[in-house]
Amino acid sequence: MQLIKADSDHLEVIDDLACQIWPVAYKDILSSEQLQYMLNKFYAKEALSEQMKHNHVFYLAQNEEGKYVGFVSYEINCSPDRTKIHKIYVLPETQGTGVGKLLFEKVRELALEANQQAIYLNVNKYNKAKDFYTKLGFKIVKDEVIDIGLGYVMDDYVMEVTF
Repeated sequence: MQLIKADSDHLEVIDDLACQIWPVAYKDILSSEQLQYMLNKFYAKEALSEQMKHNHVFYLAQNEEGKYVGFVSYEINCSPDRTKIHKIYVLPETQGTGVGKLLFEKVRELALEANQQAIYLNVNKYNKAKDFYTKLGFKIVKDEVIDIGLGYVMDDYVMEVTF
């Protein structure tokens, strides 16, 4: 498995992965309308480009056959001395194979190099990925409801792992 730092040439790859992963990950959590709204809001090429301009760094996981199988985006110092993982997703068929952990470990390595004290993220309260984060050492530190427009909200836990 190879991790590749994404740039503007990879926007379509990230969008394509999200469009494959999200319908499976959120089928029992979000309505199809909210799912499509969120994909458009957060994964359209223009949205991804804006995120990159605002300090979101993306890494893609590529398998031995050259297929992209997942991605992570993070931001060093999103809050003082803390790195935020904004997105971390892997294709359903690769879950449980270590790809997600590899992506997390890359962020952890970079956060430690930047003298960060913790990594945090938001996870939907009903997303089974919460168990994955717990295995990585994350703990729930609070919950929050975020209005994302059109009457939709993200009902999340904030999870954090400290160093």
